[in-house]
This record gives sequence, C-alpha cells and structure tokens, in this order.
Amino acid sequence: MYSLRWHSPIIHALGSHIVSDAAPLDFTRDLVRWSEALAAIARTGLGFTESLYERERFEEILHVAADIKAAADDALEVRREQAHFVQEWLESVGEGIPGYVTPKVAIGAVVGNDAGQVLLVKRPDAGIWLYPTGWADVGYSPAEVAVKEVLEETGIECEPVQVLSVIDGQRMGFTRFGMYMVLFHCRATGGSLQGHPLETDGVGWFARDDLPHGTAGASWWGPMAFAAIDGAQLAAQFEPVRQPIWRTPDQPSG
Repeated sequence: MYSLRWHSPIIHALGSHIVSDAAPLDFTRDLVRWSEALAAIARTGLGFTESLYERERFEEILHVAADIKAAADDALEVRREQAHFVQEWLESVGEGIPGYVTPKVAIGAVVGNDAGQVLLVKRPDAGIWLYPTGWADVGYSPAEVAVKEVLEETGIECEPVQVLSVIDGQRMGFTRFGMYMVLFHCRATGGSLQGHPLETDGVGWFARDDLPHGTAGASWWGPMAFAAIDGAQLAAQFEPVRQPIWRTPDQPSG
C-alpha cells in the first residue's frame, strides 16, 4: 500500500499555508508551478535525448527551474539549497517512455452512511482530519484504489457511486509538485471502524454540522460531499481552462 501518509506534502499543505508578507500566495504558487513545469520538460528531454549537447541544455534548464523554486521556497520560509533541487530532479530521470514526466495521481474517497455522516480519518503527525486518501497503485483502477484505501485506513467497506472532482492539486495549493486528485463519493456497505495503526490517529463518522476541529479543506469539499451523501447526482468538478492557459488562476467549477 502506498498511502498519502501524514508527512506527505499534500497533508501539510491542506492543513496550513505558510506564506510571508513579501509574496502573494497566488504568485508564489505560480513560481512553484513554473519551476516544476520547466523541470518536467527538462527531465523528459533528458529521458529521450542521446545528444550530449542537448543534455547540457536540459541540465541548464534544471538549474534555472531550481532558481525559480528556491525563490518560491524563500517566500514560503522554506530553506533548501538550489543544488538539492537539481540533484533530486536528475535522480528521477528515466529513459524513453518511463522518462516522460507526468503528475502523480492521488485518490480520495468521501464515504457516506445511512445517517448522512461522512467518514474522516485523523493523520497522526499533522493532526488534521480528512477523508481517506492514497496514491494510485499500479494494477488497480481508480475506483479500486478508493475502495482499498478506505478499507485499509478505516476498516469500512464501501462501493463507489460517482466521481466528485478531478483537480490539479498543485493549482489548488495542496502540493508543491504536479499531482492530480480524483475524488470519489462512496457508499458504506459494511465493516467496522478500525483505524490503521500507522496511518491514522483516529477515525469516525461525522455530521455536516459537527466536523472535528482541524478538518482540512471542508469549505471546498464539504458542500458537494454532503450533497452527494444526500443522494444528489453531481457533475464532476474540474478546473476551467484558463485564457491564456498558462497564466490565469482560477478555481474549480463543474
């Protein structure tokens, strides 16, 4: 199992945003996105080229991307050396198709019961409450990952009902790397509450007006989650296409 454990960047980012007064949050997010996009292009190029000249150019792009990311991290009060980013990116370069850099995929599951409650888990380190989440595992469909993660993290059996959203976690500010989140609405079908001893510090069912303190991102996912639990058939949310695509920040709509 490869879960989004409590020390994962997505969990920390959902819990809080640490931003200095020197740089607006949207601009800082753009810096991170630009640096990761440049690094992805360069790493993909390194994975396909056999030209030493082109390798030098792509590695130079990595250094530029690292400068941008270091500037963003400085604005976010995170201290890491520029060389660390370059080395980290270079170590992840593959050859051919495996070298084509794409976003990671995470799966989330909003599980409801007959009482209209939502299933939440508490992450031990960050101390926040959130619906079950996990990285997409090879060999499983997205819906299968959702069912598997819910059972492993909470002891609850469930069945997928509908897709609530497919979002860019980096644009939403959940992560500092490329990540897509596919969020399912699931219906509880059995099992009993039993939190994973390493991945959770609590599990429980909660009503919409009684979410625990420290619930992460509920203002975003809460309304659609409880609408789905109440039986509504919802169109999946996704970010609108920006005009122009690269620069204009928007929030999801659907």
